[in-house]
Amino acid sequence: MVEATQRSDKECMFWDPPQDGRVHCRLCPHECRIAEGKTGICRVRQNRGGVLYALTYSQVTSINLDPIEKKPLYHFHPGSWILSLGALGCNLACAFCQNWEISQDTMPTRTLTPQQAVDLAQREPRNIGLAYTYNEPLIWYEYVHDTAKVAREAGLKNVLVTNGYVNEEPLRQLLPVIDAMNVDVKSFSEEFYRTLCKGKAAPVRRTVEIAHAAGCLVELTNLIIPGYNDAEADLRALVDWVASVDPAIPMHFSRYHPAHKLEAPPTPVATLETAYRIARDKLQYVYLGNVVGAGGEDTQCPACGKTVVSRRGFSAQVTGLRDGKCAYCGGHINILGA
Repeated sequence: MVEATQRSDKECMFWDPPQDGRVHCRLCPHECRIAEGKTGICRVRQNRGGVLYALTYSQVTSINLDPIEKKPLYHFHPGSWILSLGALGCNLACAFCQNWEISQDTMPTRTLTPQQAVDLAQREPRNIGLAYTYNEPLIWYEYVHDTAKVAREAGLKNVLVTNGYVNEEPLRQLLPVIDAMNVDVKSFSEEFYRTLCKGKAAPVRRTVEIAHAAGCLVELTNLIIPGYNDAEADLRALVDWVASVDPAIPMHFSRYHPAHKLEAPPTPVATLETAYRIARDKLQYVYLGNVVGAGGEDTQCPACGKTVVSRRGFSAQVTGLRDGKCAYCGGHINILGA
C-alpha cells in the first residue's frame, strides 16, 4: 500500500462487490481480488469496508513543464510544452524501471485537484495541456478521467505516457478525452513480460490497436535491453506487428541503462542501429532515444526522404511542413499540430 499525504475517499470505477470478503478490481488484466484493508498489485486501489477506493486521487508526486518531445511524442505539436503530472504506484513490476522511486516505492505527495491542475496548466502561456506520466497513469484512472474532462472543456490537450496495461472497457471510456499517447511496448515476447515485468504482452498490444483504431495519435517506445529483448528475431516480430496495425505509427527505440534491479550493461549503439534498420524496412517513422550522436531524431518524409522536423535533444524545429504535408513533395505527414 502507498501512503499518500492525504488518503482519498474517492470510490474507484470498474470493480465488483465483495465475494468471500474480496473486492474484484476490473481496471487492468491482473483482475485483482482484494481482501479487506488490502490493495491490489498497483498498491493504490484499496478495499475498505467492501468498497474499492482510489488512494492517490488528487495526490501528485511530480509536476513539471516538459517539452512534448520528452514523453516522447514526436508527432504531436512538435516543439511545444506540456504540464506533466505523476503520482505513485504501477501495475507492472519491471526489474529495469527508470522511475522505481515512485512506481515501486513511496514518496511524499501534494494535493492537486482536477480543477487546480487545469488552472495551473492555463497559467503557462507555452503550455498546450496536461500529460499524465512518470508513474503509470492508468492506475490513477479516476483522477486522469476527471482531470482530462475538465482539461478538454478548457480547450487543453490530454496526453498519456503509459505501459498500456488496462482492460478494454476502461480504455474505451477514457479514449474520448485523450488526444495522444505514448505506449511503452516492452517486448513482443510473453516470456519477457512474465519474467521481467510480472505481466502479459497481449493486453498491451490490444491497447495500442484499440487506441489507434479510435483515432487517438499513438506512438510507441521500446527500451532495448541487451540479452533480453535485443535479438533480431524479437525486433522483427515487434516491427511486423506494428506494421500490421499501421506502418505510419511512430516507433521509438530507446537505449537502456542499468536501473532498479537489473544490472545488464547499457545497450550498444550498434544494437540501436540494427533495430532502426530493421524497422525502417516496414515502418515510416523510426526514432532512436537516450543516445547522443547516433542520428534517428529527425522526422523524414516517407515519400521523398527530406527532413521535415529537425530535432536536437528535446528541442524541435519544423522545417518542411505545410498544412500537414511535406513542403518538398506534398506527401502526407502523420503529425498533428504542426
